[in-house]
Amino acid sequence: MPLSKLAFQSEKGLIILAFAIIYIVWGSTYLANEYAIDTIPPWIMAGARFTIAGAILLTFTQFRNTPLPTLQQIKNTWLLGFLFMTIGIGATVWAQKYIDSGFTALLIAANPLVVVLMMWILNGVKPTKQGVFGIFLGILGMGLLFSDAKIDLSGNAAWGILGILLSICTWAYGAIKVPEMDLPDSKMQSAALQMLLGGSTLFVISFFSGDWTEFSFSQITNTSYFAWTYLVFFGSIAAFTAFNYLLTKVSPEKVSTNTYVNPVIAVLLGWWLRDEPLTLQMLVAGLVMLIGVFCINSSKR
Repeated sequence: MPLSKLAFQSEKGLIILAFAIIYIVWGSTYLANEYAIDTIPPWIMAGARFTIAGAILLTFTQFRNTPLPTLQQIKNTWLLGFLFMTIGIGATVWAQKYIDSGFTALLIAANPLVVVLMMWILNGVKPTKQGVFGIFLGILGMGLLFSDAKIDLSGNAAWGILGILLSICTWAYGAIKVPEMDLPDSKMQSAALQMLLGGSTLFVISFFSGDWTEFSFSQITNTSYFAWTYLVFFGSIAAFTAFNYLLTKVSPEKVSTNTYVNPVIAVLLGWWLRDEPLTLQMLVAGLVMLIGVFCINSSKR
């Protein structure tokens, strides 16, 4: 077999593997979060996850002789790390104390809708008719989701939903600010710094939140420990590496298809392994929301 053909098949295999990682691994992180915070306080768990994963990735980029970031780039990556990791994911993990992983994933799937609305409000970028239709479908899907009688929204669930809404808003704000920022040329170095700095900030929050008050390492179960390890090495390092690899090999539109697959994986895993509710209305609501996201992502503007 010619070397060129062998190289093509090898690259094709790596692309398929990278897609499988961002589809399945990122979709499974919602469930892994739940297992991890069963015995590890959420801010501590998320802080340790991103600090360690960021440090490992940053070390790897230096072995590849990646130029050191400037002071301004470090400041910018800290801001994005705060928006994406500290609040964007940290608040999501905290919210999962009160709401199921599948429900969380479906709420997070509305993030592109918030991005479009925020760009319209803050930057004056009016969505196209297709984009407006996507927003309408997203709102309709959210209404169907919240009206499902099988979903328990009593007790502290409202706090969890507020945490998710805060997470979506900070993630959307960060997304529209990225093009304006001076960031490292290496996407992997940028992601590593965001994780390292955002994770360190999560640790600071954990001291003020009271997470350390009654926490003891002896209370961590094997299940929580393995879930946390999975989040560090697969949910962070492997998935972000695969994501950055795909950005160099295929179009961003193809990479963004994980937006449609991750919620499906999360809902099915939560139903299968944690006995979380899975109703026809919930599936219809998710489908309507994902169609709305597709309309927005495929809109020319």
